[in-house]
Amino acid sequence: MKTPYNEDWEENLETDLQLHPRPRRRGPAMWFWKAMVIFLMSTLAFGTFFYLYLRYSDLPPNEIANPSALVAGDGSTLTSLVQGSTQHRIKIPLADIPKNLIDGTLSVEDQQFYHHSGINPFGIARALWVDLKSGHVVEGGSTITQQLAKNLFLTQDQTVSRKLREAMLTIQLEMNYSKDEILEQYLNVIYYGHGAYGVETAAKTYFNKDAQDLDLAECALLAGLPKGPSLYDPFLDFDQAKDRQRTVLDLMAGQGYITKAEADAAYQEKIELAPQQTPSGTAPYFTDYVSYQLKNNYGISDDELYRGGLQIQTTLDPKMQAAAEQAVQDQLKKLPASSRNMQVSLIAMDPKTGEIKAMVGGKDYKQSSFNRALAKRQPGSAFKPVVYLTALMNNFTPATRIKSEQTTFKYRDDQGEEKTYDVHNYGDSYLHDYISFRDAIARSDNVFAVTTVMDIGPQKVINTAKALGLTGDMKPYPSLALGVFPESPLEMVKAYAPLANGGYKVEPHVVAQIEDADNRTIRAFQEQREAILDPGVTYILTDMMKSVYTSPAGTGYRVHQMFDRPAAGKSGTTDTDAWMIGYTPDLVTAVWVGYDKDQLLSPTESYVAAPIWAQFMNAAHEGIAVHDFPKPDNVTELYIDPHTGQLATENCPERQREYFLAGSEPTEWCETHPSVTGTAKNITQKTESGFRSFWNWVTGN
Repeated sequence: MKTPYNEDWEENLETDLQLHPRPRRRGPAMWFWKAMVIFLMSTLAFGTFFYLYLRYSDLPPNEIANPSALVAGDGSTLTSLVQGSTQHRIKIPLADIPKNLIDGTLSVEDQQFYHHSGINPFGIARALWVDLKSGHVVEGGSTITQQLAKNLFLTQDQTVSRKLREAMLTIQLEMNYSKDEILEQYLNVIYYGHGAYGVETAAKTYFNKDAQDLDLAECALLAGLPKGPSLYDPFLDFDQAKDRQRTVLDLMAGQGYITKAEADAAYQEKIELAPQQTPSGTAPYFTDYVSYQLKNNYGISDDELYRGGLQIQTTLDPKMQAAAEQAVQDQLKKLPASSRNMQVSLIAMDPKTGEIKAMVGGKDYKQSSFNRALAKRQPGSAFKPVVYLTALMNNFTPATRIKSEQTTFKYRDDQGEEKTYDVHNYGDSYLHDYISFRDAIARSDNVFAVTTVMDIGPQKVINTAKALGLTGDMKPYPSLALGVFPESPLEMVKAYAPLANGGYKVEPHVVAQIEDADNRTIRAFQEQREAILDPGVTYILTDMMKSVYTSPAGTGYRVHQMFDRPAAGKSGTTDTDAWMIGYTPDLVTAVWVGYDKDQLLSPTESYVAAPIWAQFMNAAHEGIAVHDFPKPDNVTELYIDPHTGQLATENCPERQREYFLAGSEPTEWCETHPSVTGTAKNITQKTESGFRSFWNWVTGN
């Protein structure tokens, strides 16, 4: 049955729905908008707080330079790499800085400096793109404000937290200072190399001028330095500095600061550099070399070196260094006035560890900072131990004899053409007889040395030299024996070290360890000892090389009067170079004297290397116990007749004690002085006369 329609009921229903509407279901859109409101309000609150914090909080105190210190082996300070902040940093107003220097700096460091708020995302992206295209870092994305924040307030740690702090300080600088104030501070604190912070000190360091007096060419050269003070250092690599100057000038022209013609004219201008300043502190040649090693071998940047507060423990022994400098001064002043331009180098190394204990790179650092301990020169006869070491490894023994007389050798050069080589002894002095191995070393007989090279093969000698660490461009010629191919004093002490330490190759080094500003060790030298030689061979050669000092015919005999410890060595003399290289179990030292421009040496000048060596070694060994080189187990001791090379009998008027590798000893008795009894035995102690021996035989004693 159909329910009748009731209009009153419908009106009551509509009224009831209006008074009591049905609850709506809340959709996800409502929650999203509420979350957005909360997020925006939180962000606004945090941003306001962050802005107020950066705007009104004080900037941290700044330390423009926290220089690293070089420390000697005994803990004493050698030098600070930046001595005294006042002399290395002079602040000047922006108005006194040349416009060309300002424009050059903006062009090469931050072209958008006046248009960004401290951090330039476009600059970072551009630099990243350039670096990716080139395959290595060419440009950096840091703005001038960022660099200023880093230089004023931060360490050199490459960490995320430091980068975030740099960004905060950059914004804070932009809030508190105008662009001109930021630029002025930047130009007064940025590092330009050689301990110079700021443009005024840099102008004085490189050009001996006030900054306001610099011309366009000089401004462009300076503007290019902060990116890599050591890389573009005009004192060390002028061509590299000029290339960088060209880049700055081209950028300035591209930015419209100068014309192309002005850029070209500035590049063509001759640059007159100021004399390099003498560093304060001890051992300047050594500390220069340490700085070079830190940058090139240990990866320490200029910022870390001059601002990182590093403590660099070196290997230098201050007492030995003082003894080296004193020996050089004492002996050179004995030379005539005509020798005043002669130069010298001395380098001493612990043969057991490779630690450089003393280094003198020239007569006077103030006159020349060129380090001759690192310069390649002809070693002359000082190379012969490499020859004789190779010979002992190829069937030569101390009983080997070679005739000493003028000799002509035939060989083939690089093109295969047959050549001849005449060998002369010094002063054309020859024995015209067979000479013993020991006597050849003592007298420095050239014929013996060249004959040895040609007998065993020049290439074997070259292989030995390379194994010892010599890097010269050696050729397999007869002249190889006479040291005609240049090597540096540093390389020579490295090559001699295995003779002193029983056959181990060690790596010469000047840095023991590096600590950061918090005294944490961040680098430490790892000892490198490699056994490359039979200790018996090195002992035998060392014993024969002692005769250089102990034999009256030895080229270093007068050294024995000044230094009488067990020592071995070799002199070396060419027309332009004179050497004395010698060693004890505790120290190997090379002394070189000569002229930078290969001027001929007089006999008096040639002889001065030996007394320098002796005076230094005598002083350097004070306080060190006297001990000889230890004899290995594979070595036997015998007496031979030096004129025949055969086993000495009781009737030999001369008997020379020699050492031999076990199994290589001579087996024949001296035929020139046979035993009276016919039952000869080798003599290891003082032998009676022939008559006494005969009488003892008759009487049965």
